[in-house]
Amino acid sequence: MSKKLLLKDAHIEGIRYFETYRKQGGYTAAEKALKMTTDEVLEEVKASGLRGRGGAGFPTGMKWSFLAKPEGVPRHLVVNADESEPGTFKDRYLMEFLPHLLIEGMLISSYCLGSNVSYIYIRGEYSWIPDILEEAIEEAKAAGFLGKNILGTGYDLEIYVQRGGGAYICGEETALLESLEGKRGNPRLKPPFPAVKGLWERPTVVNNVESIAAIVPIIDITGAEYAKIGVGRSTGTKLISACGNINKPGVYEIDMTITVEEFIYSDEYCGGIKDGKRLKACIPGGSSVPIVPANLLLRTVNGEPRYMNYESLADGGFATGTMMGSGGFIVLDEDQCIVDHTMTLARFYHHESCGQCTPCREGTGWMHKILKKIEKGEGKMEDIDLLWDIQRKIEGNTICPLGDAAAWPVAAAIRHFRDEFEWHVKNPELSQTQNYGLAHYADPIPAVEKNA
Repeated sequence: MSKKLLLKDAHIEGIRYFETYRKQGGYTAAEKALKMTTDEVLEEVKASGLRGRGGAGFPTGMKWSFLAKPEGVPRHLVVNADESEPGTFKDRYLMEFLPHLLIEGMLISSYCLGSNVSYIYIRGEYSWIPDILEEAIEEAKAAGFLGKNILGTGYDLEIYVQRGGGAYICGEETALLESLEGKRGNPRLKPPFPAVKGLWERPTVVNNVESIAAIVPIIDITGAEYAKIGVGRSTGTKLISACGNINKPGVYEIDMTITVEEFIYSDEYCGGIKDGKRLKACIPGGSSVPIVPANLLLRTVNGEPRYMNYESLADGGFATGTMMGSGGFIVLDEDQCIVDHTMTLARFYHHESCGQCTPCREGTGWMHKILKKIEKGEGKMEDIDLLWDIQRKIEGNTICPLGDAAAWPVAAAIRHFRDEFEWHVKNPELSQTQNYGLAHYADPIPAVEKNA
């Protein structure tokens, strides 16, 4: 059984309410942290090796240490709850069922960062969750864990929930800050970075919901003990949102030492492919990370098992690997059409582009148009090379990562499934009534000889 840190009490009835959460040991980590110095809390976070759980995987303690501390200038913590990456729903689960875990994490983090006013910026489509969070905030305040002079320490903290406008781009931290300030959610040019000039030009840390929730067990068990869980730089536990053609979709907490094969096929997790079908492909970290065929998902090109952690999933780079990303694990079976899925993602990124950068504004629409043409049986062979050329000119040429997020799925689909695109072009009528199928995507990869 995988070790549980974040979801260990998720099964307990009434855990979303303060009284039950407190009975299970809730807020004891906050009490411990408030007796420590802010530098001591920061050192525990650094020692834990915690990496941002929103997708980038940047070390959290290092990010916190960049926060500027000018004399007399307020600082802020902003929790990024704008979970709009297709295939990802772990943060929703935390906020809906364990809101006090997030609030306790925010209390500890805000104390460490010197923030007296912190914010939760939540995805607009999560219309019912702000009420849950605000109720939990009021409960915590009534119990003395928020507000003025918390637990007699002299530390003050207010937490506010801000509903987003339903824009994917607001998941990018600077666009989120623009939206939080009441402006259009367009990404900012960096530098200056939010740690220097963030919310209202004040030093600001923006962290994902899961990242902040993980601060609670780090303080509870110490950073050193947290770092012992997992492997290498993939320390602690990770929440995975599993969906697609599997028997048991849901949110799972893993310790990143299990193989991808175990995660997909064991009864403890996904329970295998639905209806006894075969695995064709997977997008393991949310829609923006590269899709990989079954044979590269379960094994690296060196024939070693692929593990559910940052380093193993990235083994081989984008040529043969992918990314952990946000942990949105989307499984596709043998009957799924890669061209159709790629077109759907391209449509999404075209719709969500803020339009600020020409490569993204024009390129995402162009890719969607070409993919739609191929999917409808009206494509040409040169369209595949044109798609490759367009995505290459989008990647790395935009203010924010949305351009990369739009380019990578197209690049990976062509890189690994080009024959399926070509089949659509060569068989325009047949492609409208049946799919290309599993083909060779699950065939074992030929062993690569290692240099002596």
